[in-house]
Amino acid sequence: MKQNVETKKIDWMITLVPLALIVGLSVLFFLLPEQSNVIISQVRALLGDTMGVYYLIIGLGVFLCSIFVACSKYGNIVLGGQNEKPKYSFLAWGSMMFTAGLAADILFYSFSEWMLYATDAHVQQLGNMQDWAGVFPLFHWSLIPWGFYLMLAVAFGFMLHVRKRERQKYSEACRPILGKHTDGFLGRIIDLLAVFALLAGTATTFSLATPLMAQIIIELFGITISSTLINIIILVVTCIVYTYSLLHGFKGISILAKACVYLFFGLLAYVLLLGGETRYIIETGVESLGTMFKEFFGLATYSDPLRENSFPQNWTIFYWAYWMVWCVAAPFFIGSISKGRTIRQTIIGGYAFGVGSTLLSFIILGNYSMGMQVQGKADFISKYLENGDLYGVIIEMIKSLPCAPLVLIVVLVTMMAFYATSFDSIALIGSCYSYHKLGENESPSKLVQLMWCILLIVLPIALIFSESSMSNLQSVSIIAAFPIGAVIVLITASFFKDAKKFLTEIKEKTDI
Repeated sequence: MKQNVETKKIDWMITLVPLALIVGLSVLFFLLPEQSNVIISQVRALLGDTMGVYYLIIGLGVFLCSIFVACSKYGNIVLGGQNEKPKYSFLAWGSMMFTAGLAADILFYSFSEWMLYATDAHVQQLGNMQDWAGVFPLFHWSLIPWGFYLMLAVAFGFMLHVRKRERQKYSEACRPILGKHTDGFLGRIIDLLAVFALLAGTATTFSLATPLMAQIIIELFGITISSTLINIIILVVTCIVYTYSLLHGFKGISILAKACVYLFFGLLAYVLLLGGETRYIIETGVESLGTMFKEFFGLATYSDPLRENSFPQNWTIFYWAYWMVWCVAAPFFIGSISKGRTIRQTIIGGYAFGVGSTLLSFIILGNYSMGMQVQGKADFISKYLENGDLYGVIIEMIKSLPCAPLVLIVVLVTMMAFYATSFDSIALIGSCYSYHKLGENESPSKLVQLMWCILLIVLPIALIFSESSMSNLQSVSIIAAFPIGAVIVLITASFFKDAKKFLTEIKEKTDI
């Protein structure tokens, strides 16, 4: 039974500085929405465009490191005692990992992302919509994103379960290289950057997908009140759900994660088997997978140096930045629940469950609506180009399915469950950041957990009020990810150094 730690152990600097920063940014978004969005766009232009290749190099490098670790001697290391068994079954572990790593925006993008690529100049240069519009969603949501998660998850799991370190913070994972500087100014800066990135990533996710939930509610119940007000109500209700789940500990998170996964795969099965596009979905999915693997390194390094289309700046660089900011919480959570598994099992199992589930979502939901488009059964692209209402077009896609009102309800509940399971794990990790030290059998106080649950929805509400465009919502992640990218590299290097030392220690003990 975990015990709540005393408030005297709270790291007030790491807790209050991000709180003040988020409140300050939220006030600016409320009072000066246009000026705030202009400044965000200018900073994104510098980091995401001028220095964009930085994100591409880190993304490919970390992915290759994860594959090397899984295939090397490091893969044999058990995250815990040498004879320790996993605490959770593969299904429970995979469910918590998948739902912690991907929020409700997976459904938002699964339905619509192919359409955004189909109208992009770069895809038109490469060929036609059929050949490429289904490839990029698979590329942007699979191997490199989960490479970020899993490489850092084993680094954090090694730190927590093998080295038994009690500072559950980003800076602690850098200790093998930083040494005593971990406890000084440099370590504090790393932790502040991590907490800010955590809040920025959650703000982007909430702000992107919540309007779709609002549109579904309007469609189902014919509500005439402001969509902004509905968005805020959704955020508050979601906050209540994930707060309740979090306060019941890992058991509550596990139950909610399993329910979310059942809903998610039930929705996929319904669309695949009853949507009327089964053959097209499967054949196009297999073809898109083949193209992605064949062109993987070209896609991962494409930077459009002549800026003929700015495709990587608008998409690939945003996504790698998006996953970087989510790496502050999701890998910590995955590492925490992976106790008893080897590093190889964690990485391979993570790719199998995480990447496999993600690919299924985009192949089934995306190819369903793309199949209707290319076969002339519907014209979603024209509707989108006509009014720019992406959320409304997604509603039209769902309404084309049999028993559409029921499907809309399932999508709404699944998105709510995704949000809740993602953000209760994030709030838990954020709460751990609020403490100087946290032993293996200790958990944050309920009051600190509650504070983080509320804090996570403050900036999203401000962004919704400021009516930020999708581009500006993406910019929040790109800006926050820039310094975090360097920290991710440092954590990866620190893991290799510490894991090598650990294996040497084990060898010396066995030789005695």
